[in-house]
Amino acid sequence: MHTNGTTRTLHTVKDAEGAVTSRVRRTVLPSGLRIVTEQMAGTRSASIGVWVNVGSRDETPTLHGCSHFLEHLLFKGTAERTAMDISVALDAVGGEFNAFTTKEYTVFHARVLDEDLATAVDVLGDMVTASTLSEADVEAERDVILDEIAMHDDDPDDVVHNLFAAQAWGDTPLGRPIAGTEASISAMTRAQIHRFYRRHYRADNMVVSVAGNVDHASVVRQVKQAFGRSGFLDGEAEPTLSQQSEKARKVHPGTSRTVRPQEQVNLVVGVKGLTRTDPRRYTLGVLNTALGGGTSSRMFQEVRELRGLAYSVYSFATHHADAGVVGVSVGCLPGKYDAVLETVRGELAKVAAEGLTEEEVERGKGQLKGGLVLGLEDSGSRMSRIGKAELVHDELLTIDEVVARIEAVTAEDVSALARELFSQPELLAVVGPER
Repeated sequence: MHTNGTTRTLHTVKDAEGAVTSRVRRTVLPSGLRIVTEQMAGTRSASIGVWVNVGSRDETPTLHGCSHFLEHLLFKGTAERTAMDISVALDAVGGEFNAFTTKEYTVFHARVLDEDLATAVDVLGDMVTASTLSEADVEAERDVILDEIAMHDDDPDDVVHNLFAAQAWGDTPLGRPIAGTEASISAMTRAQIHRFYRRHYRADNMVVSVAGNVDHASVVRQVKQAFGRSGFLDGEAEPTLSQQSEKARKVHPGTSRTVRPQEQVNLVVGVKGLTRTDPRRYTLGVLNTALGGGTSSRMFQEVRELRGLAYSVYSFATHHADAGVVGVSVGCLPGKYDAVLETVRGELAKVAAEGLTEEEVERGKGQLKGGLVLGLEDSGSRMSRIGKAELVHDELLTIDEVVARIEAVTAEDVSALARELFSQPELLAVVGPER
């Protein structure tokens, strides 16, 4: 656990000459706000993320879509800045600026030149702690979100994955779409959104992560100034106990269909998976990559290359604090649907019975390691890595430690996990024309 008011160095990486190439440090303010930085040698950029421990799974049915609604509204202005001021401040220094909401957290992030980091910290701190949420902004943004929901409803890939989640977890926060529904967004009031904002956007519910050409002490000073103006950092953090179980919650096997008069059928076949803290998640990473993670993968070769049944086919593994699913997603012509389903089921049964070959496992490991290391070349991905680790994993492994865990996965581990996962009852979601 973290002690408030302390600073620790978590990792230092040096090159062959002994020069520091990366240093990760963490400061926990008395208010409970956590600040983690990674100082990266040889970069001229800096990335900042404000990670808020709230997402769509924290919403009641009445507030369905509130986290995402709020994410939009925080760009609309504070007592000090209008929406235009917020945009201009970062555009003027060529910064990239955005936000996203997931089922378990919300993130506001920016990437700037190292010399402009103070501006990014100031703007994000102001937005996150002192948004005005005016009635006029709520009404204007409501229409934007209804447009966004309609746009997602027009995308069969989004529709089929939402249908799959609903089949897995039913009418629970995990089973509902992140953006809400037309009915929930239309009915939500400014007062409800404001209460949600005040309840969840607290210092002890947030992590500020910064990576790039940065100095930890300077970042801490900038964060204290930017986040402290409205009294946001006053008071002591409340000790909180995690409500999430480590055991993966049940899923509901079965089939969900939505009829759409479109040219393609989209389907997702899957089973219950692993939670995000399950030690076997590295084994699942290798299994998932070899199964449907690239052009050499089992599913791509069988479904697309050998049989020409579909253009798009891939596998995925989704992890939550207390839930997970593993599945295969395919888009095909309606006439190929039966053959696609038979092929995918056949391959999953084969992997459950026989596992993967040594060669497939090695290839999966290589792809996973390569993707991890190449994906961490810039300050934005490093910022995401340390922010997410601090918020949801409560441990930060070095890149070498992660690579070692992937390397340690054996063909036997993969076979045992495949047997356990793919012998479970199936979930199937289908979106397409009437059959």
